[in-house]
Amino acid sequence: MSELTNLGVKAIRDGVADGSFTAREVAEAFNTAVAEAADLNAFIVTTPDHALAAADAADAKRTRGEDLGIMGGVPIGMKDLFATKGVQTTAASHILEGFTPEYESTVSQKLWDAGAGMLGKLNLDQFAMGSSNETSYFGNVNSPWRKEGSNAAMSPGGSSGGSSSAVAARIAPAATGTDTGGSIRQPAAFTGICGIKPTYGRCSRWGVVAFASSLDQAGPMARSVEDCAIMLEAMAGFDPKDATSLQMDVPAWEAGLSADLKGKKIGIPKEYRMEGTDEEILKSWEQGKEWLRDAGATIVDVSLPHTKYALPAYYIVAPAEASSNLARYDGVRYGLRDLPDGAGLQDMYAATRAAGFGDEVKRRILIGTYVLSAGFYDAYYTQAQKIRTLVSQDFEKAFAQCDAILAPTTPTASFPLGSLNEDPLTMYLNDVFAVPASLAGLPAMSVPATVNSDGLPLGLQIVGKPFDEQGVLNAGLAIQQRAGFAAQPEKWW
Repeated sequence: MSELTNLGVKAIRDGVADGSFTAREVAEAFNTAVAEAADLNAFIVTTPDHALAAADAADAKRTRGEDLGIMGGVPIGMKDLFATKGVQTTAASHILEGFTPEYESTVSQKLWDAGAGMLGKLNLDQFAMGSSNETSYFGNVNSPWRKEGSNAAMSPGGSSGGSSSAVAARIAPAATGTDTGGSIRQPAAFTGICGIKPTYGRCSRWGVVAFASSLDQAGPMARSVEDCAIMLEAMAGFDPKDATSLQMDVPAWEAGLSADLKGKKIGIPKEYRMEGTDEEILKSWEQGKEWLRDAGATIVDVSLPHTKYALPAYYIVAPAEASSNLARYDGVRYGLRDLPDGAGLQDMYAATRAAGFGDEVKRRILIGTYVLSAGFYDAYYTQAQKIRTLVSQDFEKAFAQCDAILAPTTPTASFPLGSLNEDPLTMYLNDVFAVPASLAGLPAMSVPATVNSDGLPLGLQIVGKPFDEQGVLNAGLAIQQRAGFAAQPEKWW
């Protein structure tokens, strides 16, 4: 049944519903694919029994003539940042190794309620901190893609690298991701799949291990715009347990999909033509403009003048919130406890955190603690929050002239694992096009556009107005239809 693993969310859901195949056949095919793809290191924990139980429930519903749900019969991968009842949840960190929640995150519960099953918990950068999926305690995730003529292991992007690798390798039809400063969009671009970060507050953060609470947002990663629309519908919705959750009805995004952009204006920010951006990325951006013109849109120039300050502001705000959020990992209540002989409480805190947190997490905690300290709070954190406001205002002014913005997702294609480890600043620059939309809390999506001269995928990004996921999805669909992206990684795993 290997051909079943080539199907996406919509095709699986509709096929199960009309009896073309059973949900159990689908789950078995994907469970086998996951087991055979250990070399990707995309999963930290596999849960074949969960996938089969959900499949059997879907098949039983169909037999009884009941509604299967919007995700009925679809097995998915769950980023290991979402708490899953009875299944280890680690955020890819040693400090949480062995932690098994007694509760289910709101987003994962919504997906199970919609008929989805879980193939397993996906690897990620530790505490979602990273752009290459090299900071996980459980080892690097490998991209299924390789440069033409090379066997060098490539980055699947981060932090949702396990999600992007699994979807691109056809070992999961879709996966959850989280996006704090590009962690859905950048890995989607690196691996030739789709991923959307919805408006901040669309998806509940309850039960999601926190990195930067004012930025974190869950979203779907799948192989098509249609599949992302379906999954986002299942994930989104108001949650009284999350104080930042939007009290708004979930639109019928799947039903509203349309690639006709007549009357729409697409903005092109002049500040995004940045030094160091790959020429092939810029070329694909020009091609993207033509595709959207062909779909009926008018292309207009817009200005986002504070763009150059967005990345430095992000790398003050996010670590500051991380240093506060990660203070809860102290070895007292759950997770790792390192208690040296004769140690007191402070010694236990220090030993546990030294052993439990990885280098990148420690780096960001130190940065965050520094910028929040009494002598530097106003000089750094307060200034960064002011920049954040200016970035949001830039978008407001731009959206007075256009309906959505087209930009590259990343400044380069994927890079070999290990090639940027000694240069954290260059690594951080991977998020230069993604961070502004995160700071402003806007919906933004990456859609695969083409492959470069090395045979690696390149993505285009659409940024929309607040709450206008439909506009983002529709522009993404217009690009998808015209790009006709059908490239797949050659199987080596």
